[in-house]
Amino acid sequence: MQSYFWWYGVAIFFSSFFLTALLRKYAIARSIIDVPNDRSSHKVPTPRGGGVAIVLTFLAALGGIWSGALISSEFAISLAGAGAVVAIIGFLDDHGHIPARWRLVGHFFSALWALFWLGGMPPVTIFSITFNLGVIGYLLGALYLVWMLNLFNFMDGIDGIASVQALCACLGGVGLYCVVGSSTSAVVCSALAIAVIGFLVWNFPPARIFMGDAGSGFLGIVLGILSLQAAWVSSSMLWGWLILMGVFIVDATFTLIRRLARGDKVYEAHRSHAYQFASRHYRSHRIVTLAVLAINVFWLAPLAFICVIYDVEGLSMTALAYLPLVWLAFRFRAGELESPRE
Repeated sequence: MQSYFWWYGVAIFFSSFFLTALLRKYAIARSIIDVPNDRSSHKVPTPRGGGVAIVLTFLAALGGIWSGALISSEFAISLAGAGAVVAIIGFLDDHGHIPARWRLVGHFFSALWALFWLGGMPPVTIFSITFNLGVIGYLLGALYLVWMLNLFNFMDGIDGIASVQALCACLGGVGLYCVVGSSTSAVVCSALAIAVIGFLVWNFPPARIFMGDAGSGFLGIVLGILSLQAAWVSSSMLWGWLILMGVFIVDATFTLIRRLARGDKVYEAHRSHAYQFASRHYRSHRIVTLAVLAINVFWLAPLAFICVIYDVEGLSMTALAYLPLVWLAFRFRAGELESPRE
């Protein structure tokens, strides 16, 4: 059985790797290129849309996992249906333009689809009090999933950062599933992690292809669904996942709040996330992406494991995990206006 999973992982990696190569050729041939402008964080015209390789590879792997009876049909349908719709919307937007309101309608449809097949929002435990959210949980869960997919879009702005964050979250999720004795669910996270690695070979700084909205939105909603499904396994798992995804959650949320307070049109492209200011400060995408990797490995992942293993109060542990991330958001001016020289 172990040999089977090893070869399955190899197949996922090479499928993602070679699909990314083909998509790069396709993007160049069709002139699907990100040309730098005053709102870009890159300086070299680069093909985009490579995240479709993650989408296709993971969905194929998910079908194999489901056919092997390792996960329930409901879990598979929630991931495949919601992820596919978000990816299609992103793919069409990468090739042209879909008005923001129609993208949002599609995103909420995908979120509600996922919640329906998951059985709604799982109970949430705060200070030893468990809240069964019922119908209102669908609203809160939909807002959470839509925010997750959009924050991945927002945060996919420098080479490798979204791929590294997704990889860290997936591998952390594998560990958390194993801790609570749900190794079959860990297989899904493993498959997504390997698909991301195949793409990351091409996307690591300096990137030879960008992920595009199809890939980033797909990763955001799939990771959000995985976190909610994990909470059905163990209530502490939701907090563990929120800790694992802290870098993106804090930067994107902090930036959004500041821009809303200033009256900015938040749906317009900008370069005011903390990671974008940091990449300009250090004049390097690689330094910032590796810093995100280090924060995940040496700070967030250990706290997530402590939270789940020792069943520590989740909200308090999440707040502790986020404190230095909030400081970094202040330090690197998340949400502030750029100076003319920047």
